[in-house]
Formats: sequence, C-alpha cells, structure tokens
Amino acid sequence: MEALYPFFIAFTIIFLAELGDKTQLLVMSFASKSKIRNILLGVALGTLLSHGIAIIFGSKISYLQNKQTLLILKIITNLTFLIIGILGFIPQKENSNESEKGILKKLTTFSTNYIFIVALAITVGELGDKTFLASIGLGFEYPNYKLSLIAGAILGMVVSNFIAIAFGKFLESKISSKYIKIISSIVFIIFGIVGLWALLF
Repeated sequence: MEALYPFFIAFTIIFLAELGDKTQLLVMSFASKSKIRNILLGVALGTLLSHGIAIIFGSKISYLQNKQTLLILKIITNLTFLIIGILGFIPQKENSNESEKGILKKLTTFSTNYIFIVALAITVGELGDKTFLASIGLGFEYPNYKLSLIAGAILGMVVSNFIAIAFGKFLESKISSKYIKIISSIVFIIFGIVGLWALLF
C-alpha cells in the first residue's frame, strides 16, 4: 500500500506536465501514420528509457550518507518543482528549442517500426525536459519506490498521450492549452511548497 502514494504522485505530475507539452504534439503527429496501440507502446517504452534513467539517477543520489548534504539536495529538489511551476507562467518564444524540434521532426519521417521510432522520439524529447527533471526529484524523494515511480510515470505519459490522440481536437476546441499549462504549473508549485514546508517547518 505504501508504494501507491509515490505511484500516484508520479502519475499526477507526469500526466499534468505532459498536457499541451511538445512531446504530446509530437505524438499527435505520429497518430496518422500508425495504429494508436503502436504509438502508445512507443510512448511507454520511451518513458521507461528516459524517466526510468531519471528516477534511478535521483534515487542513487538519495543514498548519500551525509544528512546535511541530503537536506540541501531535498531543498534544491523542491525549489526545482517550484521554479518549474513559476516558469510555466512565463510566455515562451515560438522559436525556442528549434534545434530540438528539428531533430524530433526528422524522426517522424522514418517509415520503419513506429513503436521504436516513437520510443526514440520520446526519449530524445524528454531528456532535460521539465518532466525529466521532475522524475529525478521524485527518485530522490522516494528512493525505495523506483518501480512504483517508473510505473506511475509510464501510465501518466500513456494516458496523457492517449487523450492527445483520441480527444486532441475536441479538447483543443473546449480548453485552451494556456489554461492546461496553468493547471500543470500550479501543481508543480503546490508540490514544491508542500515539500519545502515539510523540510523547513
């Protein structure tokens, strides 16, 4: 039962962070080229590779023995959540990350097995992304629940991208991507504040 809490936290953070994200838009571009099942399997595999690495890396850091160092790292982790949330309210330029987008766009032109192409695209797209950094923080916060965190991250990505494929146009017409990003940012800010409060008070 204890493993359910980190699973739920990972699912919530990854699911909300991916709504309206560039990776989700990329997955929608694949939807017309292959079966939804293949696309979602690719998303799951790519998430396992990218977020799995992030979570394991974060959990390894947490095994440091120095209590003062651990406290500082936990503060940095929760500050990162807070900063990610705040940055979500700052408008981004349209031409940002052009080189990264170019690489991802090229991946969509391949005609081989789409499960592996999508997995590669997700892995590349997630490295260094806000959800990747969040996964490092989750691994650090819950080092003994790596499998629960990875499972939660995979499910969050799969459900988020399934919504993008199945209901993308409907949601886009009903809910502005701006509001979705605001909700995602608020969640990051809440987790950051709660984490800092628990550490400092």
